[in-house]
Amino acid sequence: MQTSVFQNGSGLQIGLVLFGAIAIFLVLRLRSVLGKRVGFERPLVPPGQTPGQAPVFGGGPVIEGQAAPASPARPVPDPHSALGERLMRIVNADPNFDPPKFLESAEQSFRQIVTSFAAGDRGALKTLLSDTVYQTFDSAISAREAANERHRTEIKAVLSAVIEDAELIGNEAAVIVRFTSDQINLSLDTAGNPVNGTEAVTELVDLWTFERVLGSKDPVWRLAAARSG
Repeated sequence: MQTSVFQNGSGLQIGLVLFGAIAIFLVLRLRSVLGKRVGFERPLVPPGQTPGQAPVFGGGPVIEGQAAPASPARPVPDPHSALGERLMRIVNADPNFDPPKFLESAEQSFRQIVTSFAAGDRGALKTLLSDTVYQTFDSAISAREAANERHRTEIKAVLSAVIEDAELIGNEAAVIVRFTSDQINLSLDTAGNPVNGTEAVTELVDLWTFERVLGSKDPVWRLAAARSG
């Protein structure tokens, strides 16, 4: 049974899990392991829906102020399911919110955040993260720089991107996406020698929470929490 990401009447609760979740997330990344190795998880396909099939919604949202490029179709929850009904509340509040297109944009954001963190690209990260998450990422990058280390990350494939949960409290919306990806992650010293991590491709699972204030002029869904799945 799906559970809400929020406690009743409490507003957005992402902050309650932010520090622990992001801390774990960053420690794992600094050790060149983005999550834990798991067996391949197929995207969830709701009853009556064939793989790749998606309900028809309105125009899609924007992440980082631009439309995402075309990507393989990702199945979304049935609008008549409990999770689908929560997504429909966001659609009703913002007709531009379209779950299939949101997943495409979220995947693009996932790729950019992972690679920008590895590259220490603060400018790119600032446009895609909430203020608190950005401060945490910035501190982690600074610590890596002080140790004279650099991080190498290659996303070989995003195997699945599945909407796990969603909620709308007032005009504040949040959507949790589970990403399963094949990646190479390792840290290198100044001579280019591996400090930790591996050249081997590893399958990783991440749960990312994107949030946005509906009706605001800012169209970006920013990463507000992250943890290993």
